[in-house]
Amino acid sequence: MPSPAAERPTGLPAVARARGHATALGRLAVLAVLVPPALGLLVTTLIGFVLWFCLGVFPLFPAVTGLTRAAAGLARRLAGAWSGVPVPSPYLPRPERERPAPLRRTTAGEHQRSGRPTGDTRTVRWLWTDPATWRDYLWVLLNPLIGGATAAVPLLLVGCGLAGLAQPALHTAFLPLDGADTALLGFALAAAGLGLAERVLRLHGRWTRALLGPTEQAAPTFLLGPTERAAPTSLLGPTEQAAPTSLLGPTEQAAPTSLLGPTERAAPTGRGGPPVGGRPDLGETRAPELRRIERDLHDGAQARLVAVGLRLGAVGALIDRDPQAAKELVSETQANVVRALQELRDLVRGIHPPVLAERGLVAAVRALALDVPLKVEVRADVPGRAEAPVESAVYFAVSEALANAVKHGGARRASVEFSHAAGRLRAEVADDGHGGADPRLGSGLRGIQCRLAAFDGTLTLSSPPGGPTRLTMDLPCALSALSAPGAATSGGAGRPCR
Repeated sequence: MPSPAAERPTGLPAVARARGHATALGRLAVLAVLVPPALGLLVTTLIGFVLWFCLGVFPLFPAVTGLTRAAAGLARRLAGAWSGVPVPSPYLPRPERERPAPLRRTTAGEHQRSGRPTGDTRTVRWLWTDPATWRDYLWVLLNPLIGGATAAVPLLLVGCGLAGLAQPALHTAFLPLDGADTALLGFALAAAGLGLAERVLRLHGRWTRALLGPTEQAAPTFLLGPTERAAPTSLLGPTEQAAPTSLLGPTEQAAPTSLLGPTERAAPTGRGGPPVGGRPDLGETRAPELRRIERDLHDGAQARLVAVGLRLGAVGALIDRDPQAAKELVSETQANVVRALQELRDLVRGIHPPVLAERGLVAAVRALALDVPLKVEVRADVPGRAEAPVESAVYFAVSEALANAVKHGGARRASVEFSHAAGRLRAEVADDGHGGADPRLGSGLRGIQCRLAAFDGTLTLSSPPGGPTRLTMDLPCALSALSAPGAATSGGAGRPCR
């Protein structure tokens, strides 16, 4: 009597397997049909390179790069859907849009904008410094040959096999081949081509992922310490170590990855020591914050107060002719005053939240977490309170990190953890967003680094494409005894300093 194991089917039915082989062969045929358009894209790219580097026509660079990214995106989708090899997108996030620079009056009485980079310049810089751009171009160069040849092997085997099977019926005098032998050889070739189709399709998907997907070396670690001001501007990005060095510029090949932070021996041990590599000027550190306050006052409370003045003037003109309309305007004016006061309170709270002064850093971050559209877990083991300027800097750094997780990272969960050891305060913010954060592409991370560098602090960023993102802030800090309950906690409940 046969055992159950002998009766259990060992694989798919022959018809299903044959259908799978035929489907894979059809997909390889589609990939082979895409080779001529790939050759056209290669010619377009080569012409673009000639125009960029020989004639200096750089405005074409974003257009051609967008075309190559569209083709590479199609290849990633086909590899994931047909080959079962998912290829995540490796691109760095687009830099955030900046408000237009304010107009300033020149000596000739004309107005001109201050020298910020334009949107086109920022786009070119974003594409040029993204290592995935150059890997796309490498794929455009190699895909017609390697990808096309890979897809063509099973197709040629099946084509020759079908020709061999048809040979007995088409035998003529100028093809003196034995019909039976030719048919047998044709059957073997066709079977080999069908049998190889699925494996070759997976191989094609792996080839696509090797060039168009993020590599294991793509996980970035930026050490943003006080020495960053002296570092070159074209530092290596998330996947640049994995990119072919022949495609990188001379400064990118020469930029060491260890330039962005103090060494262990050079790190300051206390607030009294000298800054490492040059501390940012306090005016430079505060300037973005002052511009934000000025903008919020101008766009918010000031506009409402101007409206209040205009409405009061209208009330004076209507009070004798139409008292009812005057009463309605007074009601609207009162509502505007209430909203202006609320905006002023919010602005003051943004400058220095009352809970930060009253209850300390951890309690203020917990209150902040309640207003963030994320599920945020706050953990702390800090047996005291830091100096008020240090607490303020760390609070706003954490606030910026959580805002980035929502705005740019698409995160749903985040965690904030505080600890203190060996005279240094450490704050770690992690989120489950899609990663790819780069301090070169936005002002938020640079603002955090400037806040910390004013206190000899450092910022470590790990944000590989696909996530997660983890920011670690470390700065020298001496703690005082707890002066308010809940200022520091360990795992939830507050505990006094011992």
